[in-house]
Amino acid sequence: MEVRYLNAADDRLAVSGIYEASWKYAYRDILPRDYLESIPAGRWAAHLDSEGMTTLVMLENGRYVGTSSCCASRFPEFDGWGEIVSVYLLPEFMGQGRGKRLLEAAVSALVSGGYRDIFLWVLWKNRQARAFYEKAGFQFCGAHREDVIGGKTVRELAYCRHIP
Repeated sequence: MEVRYLNAADDRLAVSGIYEASWKYAYRDILPRDYLESIPAGRWAAHLDSEGMTTLVMLENGRYVGTSSCCASRFPEFDGWGEIVSVYLLPEFMGQGRGKRLLEAAVSALVSGGYRDIFLWVLWKNRQARAFYEKAGFQFCGAHREDVIGGKTVRELAYCRHIP
C-alpha cells in the first residue's frame, strides 16, 4: 500500500471514481437514492487539481483505492486552520485501517504546511464516519452548518483537532 501526493501522471477519472463509489455506499441511507445514482463518472476529476488543494492518493498493487484532499480553511470561522476536505476509500477497502492511514497522511500534509489546528465537516447522520474521526482524535467543536445535497437539507458538524 502506498500513500502519496497526486501527480501529473495520475488518472483523474480513477481517483474521481473513488469519490463516486464511496458516496454511493456511505451516503446510501442519508442522501436521496436517485441523486446518488445520477452522479456521473468523473464528477470530481476537475476538482482534484484546484488551486491551493493538496490531494493524496492511496494505491494498492497499482490500483487507486483511496484519496484525501486538504487545504487552508475555506470557511471564515476557521480562518488560519487547516481543513481536511475529504477522505474516501473504495467500499471494499473500508474498515481495514486504510482510512486511518489516509487521514494521518492528510493531517501530516497540513502540519507540514504549518497548521496545528485542523478541522473537517462530517454529516451529522454519518455515524460511522463520526466514530472514525473521533477515534482519530477529532471532536465535535460546536460549529455546524446546513447544506443542500441532492435536494435534501443535511446538517454537517465541524470536527476539530489540535496538533501539539
